[in-house]
Amino acid sequence: MAIIKLFLAVAVIGAVSLIPGTAEAAVMGPSMHKLTWHFYKVYNTCENAENFVRHQVEKLYKNDTTIAPKLLRLLYSDCFVTGCDASVLIEGPNSEKMAPQNRGLGAFVIIEKIKKVLEQRCPGVVSCADILNLATRDAVHMAGAPSYPVFTGRRDGLTSDKQTVDLPSPSISWDTSMAYFKSRGLDVLDMATLLGSHSMGRTHCSHIVDRLYNFNKTGKPSPTMNKSFLSEMAKKCPPRTKKGQTDPLVYLNPDSGSNHSFTSSFYTRVLSNKSVLEVDQQLLYNDDTKQISEEFSASFEDFRKSFALSMSKMGSINVLTKNEGEIRRDCRRRN
Repeated sequence: MAIIKLFLAVAVIGAVSLIPGTAEAAVMGPSMHKLTWHFYKVYNTCENAENFVRHQVEKLYKNDTTIAPKLLRLLYSDCFVTGCDASVLIEGPNSEKMAPQNRGLGAFVIIEKIKKVLEQRCPGVVSCADILNLATRDAVHMAGAPSYPVFTGRRDGLTSDKQTVDLPSPSISWDTSMAYFKSRGLDVLDMATLLGSHSMGRTHCSHIVDRLYNFNKTGKPSPTMNKSFLSEMAKKCPPRTKKGQTDPLVYLNPDSGSNHSFTSSFYTRVLSNKSVLEVDQQLLYNDDTKQISEEFSASFEDFRKSFALSMSKMGSINVLTKNEGEIRRDCRRRN
């Protein structure tokens, strides 16, 4: 409990200016101070922009609850590459969405539908980057997450290159995962919290077969994986797919499953060695992240509070504002 209270206190204190003005500051990192609370209302450019987004998300969510995990992954894939500039939405043979790490990325049509509505109401005003952040917040809120504050005023990036996509494998070690989060200006609490997004959604078996059959190239399954869970997953994910067979999909959190609910059961599974992804299970093998997992497993409200802070930080990584970038009229291409 003590470590969570300390981490949360530091996060709140640092929320005003999340990038220290020192030479040691990360190359990429949160810049919440560049954004504005209710930007479109404050500057009287599209007073009901956030209401328009929320209304569309509510309509879409009623027909398809999978939009919550899909939008979460889309936002992560955008913000962790060149920053939250909607560059992942740009289409093209060499764009970010064509990178191998972005295989199966969805929710593009959701952003396009919302953008179309906003262009009818407030032409050329609301950025695709802001729409992606707002829509994700509203969708995960409907799935059970807190309705965290989304500061706005982002502008859209001008380039999108698949060569810039350095999203790591889900089989990385704790140290590699921590180094990656730190390179984006995020800390150990952010990492432990944002990995909790895996409380819903699905992944391909190809991302976990190494855990099931050839952990660290030993030719054996992960020695720490719960035996009954290992057997259960092996039935769903064969060691190799047959010719013409598609790569099967499995739920990241079998306890949530097709409900796609935002819950703290993800952390209970971490503590029981029943994580689907190796990067998630690694939370158990560090004292800080183990203690955080124990706290979030015991207190859903602590997880919700931390999620609100970490999502706000992630959503402000390397944002473009003022005269930077542009406001795309079509999220799929530059003006």
